[in-house]
Amino acid sequence: MNNRFQIQIMILSIAVLSGCTPTRVSDEVKLVDVNNWHHVPANQASSTTDTDLKAWWKGFQDPLLNDLIAQALKNNHDLKIAKARVRETGTLITIAESALYPSIDLFSSGGRGKKIDQIMGTPSKQGIELKTPTADIISGGLAARWEIDLFGGRHLEAEAAIAQAAGTEESLRAIQVGLLAQVATNYLELRGLQKRIDIQQKTIDVQKEKLRALQLFEKNGLVTEADVANQETLLKSTESTLPILTSSAKTLTHRISVLLGEPPANLETRLSKAESLPITLPSIPKLLPADLLSQRPDLRLAKTEVTATAANLGAAKADLFPKLVLSASGGFGALAVGGFSSLAESVYTLGSGLTMPIFNAGRIQAHITAVDSRLEQSALNYEKTFLLALEEVENAFVTHSSSKEREKQLSEVEQAAENAYQSTEALYQRGVKDYLSLLDARRNKLTVDDENLKVKTAINVSMVSLYRAFGGGWNI
Repeated sequence: MNNRFQIQIMILSIAVLSGCTPTRVSDEVKLVDVNNWHHVPANQASSTTDTDLKAWWKGFQDPLLNDLIAQALKNNHDLKIAKARVRETGTLITIAESALYPSIDLFSSGGRGKKIDQIMGTPSKQGIELKTPTADIISGGLAARWEIDLFGGRHLEAEAAIAQAAGTEESLRAIQVGLLAQVATNYLELRGLQKRIDIQQKTIDVQKEKLRALQLFEKNGLVTEADVANQETLLKSTESTLPILTSSAKTLTHRISVLLGEPPANLETRLSKAESLPITLPSIPKLLPADLLSQRPDLRLAKTEVTATAANLGAAKADLFPKLVLSASGGFGALAVGGFSSLAESVYTLGSGLTMPIFNAGRIQAHITAVDSRLEQSALNYEKTFLLALEEVENAFVTHSSSKEREKQLSEVEQAAENAYQSTEALYQRGVKDYLSLLDARRNKLTVDDENLKVKTAINVSMVSLYRAFGGGWNI
């Protein structure tokens, strides 16, 4: 297969049934190379299966994360609202398709009144009163009406409703994809923060011990007052970062609670224990840029918007042509005058009507122009959404690759810091190095541990971002 080709954006997807109301020509998004990504890691893993892409978070092999996501899929309010919206738009299809069929109504009416057109007797001046008898009138029956869809306008309106309903389902999937990524991201960041809080507390303990040692040395004239003051400043500065980390951890816990459909702080006890970040990472899915068109819900949604707007354009153009309406009614009528027996008879009517617009002050043409403009907007939005999808994937690859490179560098720094600490401790035991040097080596090692933990968190989160960019979290 040629490495350079064009992806068709499927704007021409509506065929007008009568052939009298053409809609839109197709557009294209031109790509340089859709067979590979520009920043994909060289050691990309083999292709994942649909199941892996659907349940990608299981690749972290974290049982608690699995439980949290299962609860979010069950109880998240945004997801429930989206599901209700899907049910709502499903009814719009029935409403639109009902216009393709005849409508039959049952009618009945009745009343009582006086007949003033019959006069009994002579004028009142001769002493004879005017007689105006009353009449009971009852009628009822069935009435049917059917607008023949000669030029496909009603069919296109039904096609638009079907596309809009499909778009609502894609919105539901997009919400689900985002929800899974948010839960996983917040959870991984929380685990990273909890471990960083432990490291920070150990760092504070080391600095307090150094301050105690310096204060003791100052009394013996071994260090100056400035040395003690500098250590106090460093300790206070380190302690000031601890409330920030703790606050961020609580904020993440509250966010996870809301995502799971619970009041904030409901999970504090459950998530309060500091756990390590997952050791195992999901494999990188081997998808091509063209695969995003079918995998990402936002792109599928944008396509349904194009389809619906194109159908609406065809329906708007159908208003330029005649409309044929057939009607029929049948039933009975009864009339009773005075005290006489009622007279009943069956009645029916058949009719047809043909209407065609002659003058409407440009209303129909303005409507066509407006819908045509909306079609152009939806087509451009589809193209823009695709480019943004490419950007998200490339950015996720860049973040992941840079984090992995930094992890590699920090692993060397971490090993050097560990070696320095071990050497200093050995020298301290032999009396070659003083206690302050040992504390400094310990503090340096904790600083490197903190940086290493931050980059490990970034790697985990970048994998979540990558799967979100690929539209993972549902099955095609």
